[in-house]
Amino acid sequence: MKKIKVLNLEIDNLSQSEFLADLESGIVFTPNVDHLMKLQHDSDFVQAYGISNYKVCDSQILLYAAKFLGTPIKEKISGSDLLPAFCNYHKHHEHIKIFLLGAREGIARQAQQKINYKIGRKIVVDSYSPSFGFENNEQECRQIINMINQSDATVLVIGVGAPKQEKWIYKYREQLPNIKIFMALGATIDFEAGKLQRSPKWISQIGLEWLFRLYCEPKRLWKRYLVENLPFLFLIVQQKFNFYSHKKKKQNRNFWKMADKF
Repeated sequence: MKKIKVLNLEIDNLSQSEFLADLESGIVFTPNVDHLMKLQHDSDFVQAYGISNYKVCDSQILLYAAKFLGTPIKEKISGSDLLPAFCNYHKHHEHIKIFLLGAREGIARQAQQKINYKIGRKIVVDSYSPSFGFENNEQECRQIINMINQSDATVLVIGVGAPKQEKWIYKYREQLPNIKIFMALGATIDFEAGKLQRSPKWISQIGLEWLFRLYCEPKRLWKRYLVENLPFLFLIVQQKFNFYSHKKKKQNRNFWKMADKF
């Protein structure tokens, strides 16, 4: 499987159809610009990413960056497209049973019902919307692990935002012996429940989906898009001319300190 190096991450160069045909087991992460920027300074996130078997591009901006670097990526495979495609691909595969973990109270259950209705079988066997800060509540995490293990699920789809979802998989994956496929898919559960509006396709295709999401959720996303992700283009130019090294994160320390004050 060919991999494309973007900053300090190797991304799998697969089309969606190739990916679905290849995916029988493993851990799936969907990197975007926000992930790449967090990977410049969060060593625990880097460690979590190290266990993933698949890293598929979830950003039109990353597609542009890879092309600029001379190593184009075949296709954008966003989490919000991947889950419905995965469910349709396994529509008649009875051994594929999904547990949804994420979103606000009740939303994962709504997503479960809508997905099962569309697919025509109980492909999503159970769901749970965790409390805010659940990752620091060992009792709730134990409860979640028990729910998943008792659900007969073979696939875990977690959507609680990066880097929380990737770190949760890293920490608890070995306590989930029945799960063959782990997928960290961000806001996908909200999209499936109809609680978040997806950007029009043409906006996504030209790389402005981030602007649409910022318009929809300005209070939550302004810092990510307007502060934290700004150095990405500069780092890509550095990589293009062989100046980039992830060790250069030290040079950006003042930037991150300033960003943390906002």
